[in-house]
Amino acid sequence: MSDSASDTLGDALRRFEIELPDDQAARAERYCRLLWEWNERLNLTRHTDFDKFVSRDLVDSLELSRLLATDEKVLDVGTGGGVPGIVLGIIRPDLQMSLCESVGKKAQAVETMVRELNLPSPVYRDRAESVVDARRFDALVARAVGPLWKICTWFKSHWHRFDRLLAVKGPRWVEERREARERGLLKNVELRKAAAYPMPGTNSESVILKLRGK
Repeated sequence: MSDSASDTLGDALRRFEIELPDDQAARAERYCRLLWEWNERLNLTRHTDFDKFVSRDLVDSLELSRLLATDEKVLDVGTGGGVPGIVLGIIRPDLQMSLCESVGKKAQAVETMVRELNLPSPVYRDRAESVVDARRFDALVARAVGPLWKICTWFKSHWHRFDRLLAVKGPRWVEERREARERGLLKNVELRKAAAYPMPGTNSESVILKLRGK
């Protein structure tokens, strides 16, 4: 693998041996460019080249997509700059994808990107707990929004409002699980490792944890 950075999304996809339909690849590249334009004004992402986008954001989103059934109603918790919600909306157009972000400026940026990408995904400027209280979802997805204990605290009284929560985590997930357990936050929660996969370019492993109320 060359050390030089990929100039296009297509180059990065080939570098990491990932295939996307042409229309999805074109839309994903457009999303990257929109995201990076917004990132100059707001702190939305640290992944500001195609290689990092593919090896981190796209890989995580692809792994999540394998755990979601056709036509499911999915909410991206604290979407930030739109990962994984916008990416899932691009690669899985069958999903009824919604996004929420409680920080107004970030939500506005994501709303603009969703509109320019012509995605049918509503963006809620609210906390996820309030969104799930008002609407029903099959699955929630969460990435880089906080440690497990914090996620469990948010949804402590809301597990009955959705089927499961899928959380993308890095190598520290075992420590996070222990901390959540010590705080008594897993007493009424079933937690399982739903997927594990290597983080490209590193010696580390990412996991997707499935949490659901008992």
